[in-house]
Amino acid sequence: MNAGKSTALLQVAHNYEEQGQAVRLYTAAIDSRYGVGLVTSRLGPQRQVEVFDAATDFLAEIPRVACVLVDEAQFLSTAQVRQLHQLAQVKGVPVICYGLRSDFMGQPFPGSAYLLALADDIEELKNICACGKKATMNIRVDEQGRRIKAGEQISIGGNERYRQACGRCFYTG
Repeated sequence: MNAGKSTALLQVAHNYEEQGQAVRLYTAAIDSRYGVGLVTSRLGPQRQVEVFDAATDFLAEIPRVACVLVDEAQFLSTAQVRQLHQLAQVKGVPVICYGLRSDFMGQPFPGSAYLLALADDIEELKNICACGKKATMNIRVDEQGRRIKAGEQISIGGNERYRQACGRCFYTG
């Protein structure tokens, strides 16, 4: 949350395309914060991309491209993560996914857990907690800014609904 994942994805796409290489970009269909099918950075850049949902079959859908980029990868199913892994391993297409490791209760998203298990390489994008330490967790808040500790795993929202936190603030806050 707020670590620059979408900005990084847009930069990687730009770098490939600047070299004349084709990329496929995806984001979760359920994430409509800025409009369906838009990867939007808080810094301003925005791009229309393809969406994935539970029915998306990445192996059937991806032609030969230089790279596949996935935003909001925590919403991938475990089967879709396996498809992307197979695309990378068997067809040699680099697949770069950006997403959250865990939800507001500290529980892993199924897609994230599988990505962490299968990834050849993991690069953490850093963020800072309000206390100044490295943020690794997310806290969901209500309209008054009070912490919510129970509920559905998925509730789409941005800065008005979530705060990043270090482990200490996550457990003591």
